[in-house]
Amino acid sequence: MFSRELFGQRLLELRQQHKEKQDDLGTVISTGRTAISEMESGRKTTTTEKLSLICRHYHVSADYLLGLSDDMQGGTDRWTDEE
Repeated sequence: MFSRELFGQRLLELRQQHKEKQDDLGTVISTGRTAISEMESGRKTTTTEKLSLICRHYHVSADYLLGLSDDMQGGTDRWTDEE
């Protein structure tokens, strides 16, 4: 089951592992630092378009980020640069 808190925790962990600031991720998905902070704290979620950008940026599956799976890479091996 989807959990905003787990989504936020995983997003925060990924961003920190990549040594990025909230502003850096905000630039990638065309949003502000405040929106990133609200996602990481579990107060808000995001659109499917932005979720897709986050997944591609960090090379993780949406299922992992959404807390539906613990497999970070599930299906990402099918991605190509052209998509």
